Amino acid sequence: MQQDLLQLFPMAQRSFWQKTAVEQEHIQEIRLRKEQPVIVLWKGQEYFLDSEGNFTDKLSSAYCMGEKEMDALLNHICHYSPYAFEDEIRQGFVTVAGGHRVGLAGQVVLEKETSVRTIKHISYMNIRVSHQIKGAADEVLPFVYKNGSLKNTLIISPPGCGKTTLLRDMIRQISDGNAYGRGMSVGVVDERSEITGSYLGCPQNDVGMRTDVLDACPKALGMMLLLRSMSPRVIAIDEIGGIQDMKALYQAASCGSRVVATIHGDGPWDFIRKFSDCGMEREQLFECFIVLGKVNGCPGVQKMMERDEVYASFDRGDYDFKRMSGNGSVVS
Repeated sequence: MQQDLLQLFPMAQRSFWQKTAVEQEHIQEIRLRKEQPVIVLWKGQEYFLDSEGNFTDKLSSAYCMGEKEMDALLNHICHYSPYAFEDEIRQGFVTVAGGHRVGLAGQVVLEKETSVRTIKHISYMNIRVSHQIKGAADEVLPFVYKNGSLKNTLIISPPGCGKTTLLRDMIRQISDGNAYGRGMSVGVVDERSEITGSYLGCPQNDVGMRTDVLDACPKALGMMLLLRSMSPRVIAIDEIGGIQDMKALYQAASCGSRVVATIHGDGPWDFIRKFSDCGMEREQLFECFIVLGKVNGCPGVQKMMERDEVYASFDRGDYDFKRMSGNGSVVS
């Protein structure tokens, strides 16, 4: 595994990153900014790296990455042909072998007023280290099935609490089959390559033997493409973005597909408030809700709620989720 992370960096930089790569299992992010301290998110805490690549909490010892090093890293990530990666760069990220995703920021060049032509003078990178935790969905599987049938499920989570990790393992187990239901064909629209970690179109994560993936495709468009071309029994997406995504999910459900999705939020009521004015009948789609958060300081399942429980609590104005939260289990 540590070779995955080391291969991100040019050969000349690998001795510096060796100690970080050894801790790959516990690394969430590596933040790089030109002429600013290197910051690593390790076991949920921020640390600097010193000039020898050691973890330190002392700013005075922090190593700052220079412009030439950043440029060399970008060239290496793009296989020394940035033009071949223009489509990904304009979206603000590049997915690399191992499923890791490198977020990019710098000077934006616009094609039109609302579309990006490219990003140049890249001075900021966020390496999000891919983790697959097989078994992460074990706790929720009994809840999302009823008499062998998968329920339409929504995972709600603040950032950094494991929603993509949970969704990825749900997809794998739904696809391969599990103790609660037979394997089903799953269509995944992976707009930012975070679920499958696809590299050159090939998933780097195990998402099951009956899973078909549309990588780097807008979710609403991708769901319609999958429905027409692959006839999935389940549609899965990460991070519902807005009304168009919701409409596509409703259409998928109306075509007979089950749907599994995630959304940012602190509880089901955030989702209800967001879409309450969209003219959709709320009871027609999601049948169960899984809420993630920090459990004893670690990301995990806080609450699993049936649709009737969610809307009853919403209607009576009971939004105090912390008071209702359970013990949960760690998912990332």
